[in-house]
Amino acid sequence: MSGDGEQDLSAFVALHGAALRASGVPELYWESLCRKLRGEVFDAGDYFGIMQVEEVDEEEEGDEEMEEELKKKPNPGNEPCFKVIVTNENGLQASNPNSVFLIDHAWTYRVEHARQQLLHVPGLLHRMTNLMGIDFHGEIPDEGSIEQVLQEMWKYNQTYQLSQGTAEEKVPVWYIMDEFGSRIQHSDQPSFATAPLFYMPQQIAYTVLWPLRDLETGDEVTRDYAYGETDRLIRKCVLLPWVPSEVLDVNCFTPEPSDEYYQAVLADNKEKLPVAINPPVYDKDKVFKVFTDIQQVLRNLTHPRFVFTDNEREADILYNFSHFKDYRKLSEERPEVMLNQFPCENLLTVKACLASISRRAGGPDGPRWLPRTFNLQTELPQFISYFQQRDRRGEDNHWICKPWNLARSLDTHITNSLNNIIRHRESSPKVVCKYIENPVLFHREDVGMVKFDIRYVVLLRSIKPLKLYIYDVFWLRFSNRAFSLDDLDDYEKHFTVMNYAPGVTLKQVHCEEFIPLFEKQYPEYPWATVQANICKAFAELFQVASAKPAPLGICDYQSSRAIYAVDLMLKWDTSRDGKRIMQPQVLEVNFNPDCDRACKYHPTFFNDVFSTLFLDEADNCHVTCIV
Repeated sequence: MSGDGEQDLSAFVALHGAALRASGVPELYWESLCRKLRGEVFDAGDYFGIMQVEEVDEEEEGDEEMEEELKKKPNPGNEPCFKVIVTNENGLQASNPNSVFLIDHAWTYRVEHARQQLLHVPGLLHRMTNLMGIDFHGEIPDEGSIEQVLQEMWKYNQTYQLSQGTAEEKVPVWYIMDEFGSRIQHSDQPSFATAPLFYMPQQIAYTVLWPLRDLETGDEVTRDYAYGETDRLIRKCVLLPWVPSEVLDVNCFTPEPSDEYYQAVLADNKEKLPVAINPPVYDKDKVFKVFTDIQQVLRNLTHPRFVFTDNEREADILYNFSHFKDYRKLSEERPEVMLNQFPCENLLTVKACLASISRRAGGPDGPRWLPRTFNLQTELPQFISYFQQRDRRGEDNHWICKPWNLARSLDTHITNSLNNIIRHRESSPKVVCKYIENPVLFHREDVGMVKFDIRYVVLLRSIKPLKLYIYDVFWLRFSNRAFSLDDLDDYEKHFTVMNYAPGVTLKQVHCEEFIPLFEKQYPEYPWATVQANICKAFAELFQVASAKPAPLGICDYQSSRAIYAVDLMLKWDTSRDGKRIMQPQVLEVNFNPDCDRACKYHPTFFNDVFSTLFLDEADNCHVTCIV
């Protein structure tokens, strides 16, 4: 290898070595891969060919075993059926360092942009319908063809995520390989492996293809669509988009996970639990020094008993924007220092944990105030069984897929397609929640009946005893289009978070203005009763969250205080005695919420919060104690 080549390779490995190792691409191929990427060498055509497979006519008396095999072979999409074979007359040797190939990507997109791209990118719909075997004869994109592509694409989609960048940039990217890559069929004993590689110099992703054994001319190129899954039941579930089957025999109950699950969450979170301390006692008129990096606090906290300090070591209160980890050290060295978070509070703020602790209140189905939720990483078979049972009974099957840990509706998708949900599991850890198909709506004069959600600020003063307040002002968010159970990718119809979407109207209604409007629209449902039920749900949630010792529950650390924003909706339900009721549905609990609107309309907001949490003086603070 020339000196320049060696330099190129070491630069390539410095940039991509970690990704190649993580994907299992053998080092043997790296030099050739580097050369092919630099030169954009797509030489798969010299070694492989695409072959159309004739479907066996069921009328004909054929070899039954052969027919069975053909039935088992999943072919993405409809007819016709294709496969990729080795055509090079010398076959292919796995030991040859050049036996590595690049597959181009025909379409790369984020899910929320898919429909628009099919409509507006010239030639894209035509190429996708061809690739997926969908009839499309016109020149102009039509809704029917677009719908079919949006359904079928989950059999072709692959995904990757960028590890750096903003939250928006880290949202998973989906891609469909070119005609060659998309024709490679599944096998449980694959002859090849594939992995996506984001090539930094060009800022382009390719798929890398390499052999797992030597192949002769005519051998089929296959890959494992459930690569890395060893459990038989999970493999069956993951392969469902290509090999339809029923898992109705799986019990769809989801009991609370074992103690080990919570230990693993703690380890994963890298939190060190505090030692037990005595509740700190402070002088009656003490002025507390506050160390904070939150601008809203620095600008709005004006209470005379709090002053700011730039020196973390002399602070009495740490009010941090980011998550605190080493409670052990703080509890041993400075137990009297108070802070704005609790150890293990991620049991509330991470959606998968929120669902699992909530089962303490309502059994395996969860409580009435939480939409039925499954963790797609650990409860996939139970979810599929539940979905298929609902399908059999003709019940509504709209679901919403949410990442465990992202806010602002990022990477959140509504669907009634089982294939779609199964495949979303590959992109990032997700929960799937029953979509509220019968929400209580609000009449907007400019739009009609829209979805809305409500944000309450909840103040947690202590765990033992449990002391919980709500801020008396709540915030409302509205959809911008009239609600109906269709156009599931129409953000402004199905979502309410508008303050981060560029160029989108944000409808603001203050809670004092909202209550009379709501009671006029729903005279049989006085807001006081609705709010009492909301508070009851919050109380129950925090009771179960603190019912067990850490890490199975929120840690009872005497110097911790916190505020959370709880987002909820109301849905129509039937009470046990047959009455139509508005049932609160907790959607998520947010740590360190954005309090911009709170400060803007209620300048005393942080004075109230600090008085309640750190001075134990809740009178005249616009808060109500609910536990």
